[in-house]
Amino acid sequence: MPRSVPRNLPQINIMATSLAPSPQLTRSTRGVHAWAWTTLSFFVFVVLEGAVVRITGSGAGCGDHWPLCNGEVLPHHPRLATIIEFAHRSLTGISTAMFALLIGWVFRATRKGHSARRAAVIAGILLLTEAALGAVLVLGHYVEKNASAARVLVQGVHFTNTLLLLAATTVTAVLLRTVRTRTAGKGDLSATPLWLALAATIVVGATGSVAALADTIYPSPSLSAAIAADFAASSPLLIRMRWIHPAASALLVVACVWLALTFIRARQRAASRLVLINLLVQVVTGVMNVLLLAPAWLQVLHLLGADVFWITLVALAVPVLLPRLAMRRSHAQS
Repeated sequence: MPRSVPRNLPQINIMATSLAPSPQLTRSTRGVHAWAWTTLSFFVFVVLEGAVVRITGSGAGCGDHWPLCNGEVLPHHPRLATIIEFAHRSLTGISTAMFALLIGWVFRATRKGHSARRAAVIAGILLLTEAALGAVLVLGHYVEKNASAARVLVQGVHFTNTLLLLAATTVTAVLLRTVRTRTAGKGDLSATPLWLALAATIVVGATGSVAALADTIYPSPSLSAAIAADFAASSPLLIRMRWIHPAASALLVVACVWLALTFIRARQRAASRLVLINLLVQVVTGVMNVLLLAPAWLQVLHLLGADVFWITLVALAVPVLLPRLAMRRSHAQS
């Protein structure tokens, strides 16, 4: 049986983690656990399709109507932009139904006070916020070629909310299986590098959404022209903000290398490899995105990598940032 850890310790001794069903559950969570990951995966697809809406300038495909499309439930004789925007709204509706089922299933499969319930409710709240921000983009006409400061702000807040929703859903899925600690050697895993990596990822994601918006509204004819525009006083504010994303990405690289080294010292080499591989994929696709002037397919691929990277970080963070939960359940199993 693992020893209890005082709450005031700055570091958590977690050498290796495994996932096992919790004895606190009233019925099997195997099905809802799988549904949580299915819901999360489908929402990632919705996010990617949302990027297609932005890249193709289809945000106004349903006019200034929301949630109806051009004032109709099913648009008649739609143009391509309408089809793309309507597809995104339809996928969002399916995703909403999946989240509703997930929340209800979590409450049915777990006992009162179970942490997965709180995480699922938070995910539901963030889903409502996500829908509200989408409505703001449409009703505020922050679509197509709109490059106003208000759109930049809403775009950044919208993507940040998306990351938080992905995080809450990931936490729900992880908490449906108990985090159990077992000793595999000596070493301390500090929560500090994880918090730093998580915070840096949110900043990189928000600034990345702004950079992607700049690439969409102001496409550059060449790499040299793009770099010159970034530092030209006459360039639009959106273009002059583009450099913030690679600068923030450099800080994220430092944070993730520190986190990987921390995992290695704690003898969690698999976790370290996950962080570094995901980081490498993002760096490579990010550099290619710049060199190739942000083609649509690469923007979507880069966004997919960002979502996977974020989900991986959050999943690795649960046993570290929620140690009392892990210790309490491990104690119950011993």
